[in-house]
Amino acid sequence: MPKKDNRNTRMKIVNAAWELFYKYGYENTTVEDIVFESHTSRGSFYHYFKGKDDLLNTLSSVFDSKYEELSASLDSIDGAVNKLLFLNRELFAFIENSISLDLTARLYSSQLVSNGDRSLLDHNRTYYKLLRRIAIEGKENGEFSDDITADGIVRAYAMCERALISDWCLSNGGYSLSAESEQMLPRFLRGFTK
Repeated sequence: MPKKDNRNTRMKIVNAAWELFYKYGYENTTVEDIVFESHTSRGSFYHYFKGKDDLLNTLSSVFDSKYEELSASLDSIDGAVNKLLFLNRELFAFIENSISLDLTARLYSSQLVSNGDRSLLDHNRTYYKLLRRIAIEGKENGEFSDDITADGIVRAYAMCERALISDWCLSNGGYSLSAESEQMLPRFLRGFTK
């Protein structure tokens, strides 16, 4: 039971932080604001994080919470490609509407220069588990071609999503991430289908 409480406390802090970052900006949010908003304590905060900068690496946890929420809808969607397009559409809309461009760019830049944890590449994340499940389903039902493995599909798909997000950040949000992905991702996925 204590392990679940620890996870809940950590996620309360993470969720409160990202809500505040979105509302007031990263620079204008203090640790005290996060503690107050999360209804936790400074001790709890510093038990999980060295400081506010450590929270940048938790954006992947926020994304995974969204994927866990979306996974319940996957059974009602026919076909692996349609499932991947659904997950992408929902996550990219979430990024555009709930995570500021500045924070997304900070996460990506921190991953590029990090000597330590690169959370975006952690294959134990919900994201990779869902993608692997969908890719295996697509291979088993004959939707994906035989010349690429399920792991190859997962790697390529994740790479494509990171490329789209990175370009959106580099372009300073000059276009709709969701709309661009709706044009590009189906074309990309066609290269893996029979």
